[in-house]
Amino acid sequence: MKFRGLLVAAIVLTALTGTLYWSNHRKPPESTGAASADTPPKILTLNQTDITGVEIRKKTGEDIILGKTEPGQWRITAPKSLAADQDAVSTMLSSLSSLNSDRLVDDKATNLDQFGLVPPSIEVDITKKDKTTVKLLIGDNTPAGSAAYAAMTGDPRVFTIATYNKSNFDKSPDDLRDKRLLNFDSDKLSRVELSAKKQNIEFGRNKDQWQIVKPKPCRADGFQVDELVRSVHDAKMELSATDDDKKTIAAFNSGNTFATLKLTDVSGTQELQVRKNKDDYYAKSSVTAGVYRITSSTATALDKSLDDFRNKKLFDFGYADPNMIEIREGAKNVVVTRSGTDWLSNGAKMDAPNVTTLIGAVRDLSASKFPENGFTNPAIEITITSNDGKRVEKALLSKNGDAYVAKRENELALYEITTASVTELQNAAASLKPAGVKPAPAKK
Repeated sequence: MKFRGLLVAAIVLTALTGTLYWSNHRKPPESTGAASADTPPKILTLNQTDITGVEIRKKTGEDIILGKTEPGQWRITAPKSLAADQDAVSTMLSSLSSLNSDRLVDDKATNLDQFGLVPPSIEVDITKKDKTTVKLLIGDNTPAGSAAYAAMTGDPRVFTIATYNKSNFDKSPDDLRDKRLLNFDSDKLSRVELSAKKQNIEFGRNKDQWQIVKPKPCRADGFQVDELVRSVHDAKMELSATDDDKKTIAAFNSGNTFATLKLTDVSGTQELQVRKNKDDYYAKSSVTAGVYRITSSTATALDKSLDDFRNKKLFDFGYADPNMIEIREGAKNVVVTRSGTDWLSNGAKMDAPNVTTLIGAVRDLSASKFPENGFTNPAIEITITSNDGKRVEKALLSKNGDAYVAKRENELALYEITTASVTELQNAAASLKPAGVKPAPAKK
């Protein structure tokens, strides 16, 4: 029995020794290359700033040639000279300068015809600062349709790239041209002239403040003027492959004048003429040759009258708390002054919520319309001091029928204020009380 047990132990020991020897001396299998296959090779790696020219040749379409000018701006030079959309060109160059493949199809392709690369669907020739040129060839889509074949001239490899990368280079001149109708600098505008609705309106700017200069001097709503400027700054020509230049010009010439806008910045004056023909709008710019259709939203942004641009607020202190409010109405005289975060009246600290209500009532005084007359004997005088005493505004209000007519000091313009707004102001002034004073008990 002991001998049999020793024999079994010896056999097991021999087996373990053999297994250990085989494990230590067995060679690992050679790499299959699966790890590298997970990382598709790059097709192109370029410094975008080194690219000075791009030529796009398409099997079915116009060739496009782009060149970089001395100031670093891109321009379309063929099929005709056009200003380029810098953002659109930059997006294309970004895709081009770091182009990844989806996978390597053939590392030594001998027949490029089968991939649609002779001739290619798209050929992109890239010229660099050192005058060398590299050529990207893009062929047919793969059977699945999610990728396209691609190769580089002088490189025997064939890759696939995502179809969205192919579409990045499948561009027409209209895709890459600057579609802006005007190219002024919004921050450096000094004058805007709008002719619309049989009115000629001129705005002048002093620093960041717009003022209506014509047809008569009056305060401008800066937000509305900025919106007008923004709408034309963003205005773009509507381009369609079916557009006929001759028909577009004829539609403009036979259309009715809708609006004319002139904008002056440090570089000069630019003009945009808009005409309406039936339900369509057409524009002619002093910056870009030709006539183009524009959207109705661009056109209607110009369809404004003088009152649309007037400042309807009676006071200009805005959302910053004033330094002092003074309201005189007959024998009543209310004066509150800000000291730090406290409000004082006749030396007493006032209840802050009540003063806040009064400030809101003054701030909300706005014109419901701009009458030509109706101001008679003033019934209320309001003086607002703000901006640390640098701005003092005074307005007089007179009763006129069911409303009030207000006039700002040193201005000819009149503002019609609703009775409800004035009543709210009067109630807020009457409700002022010192801090800590409890409201009077309600009468039973």
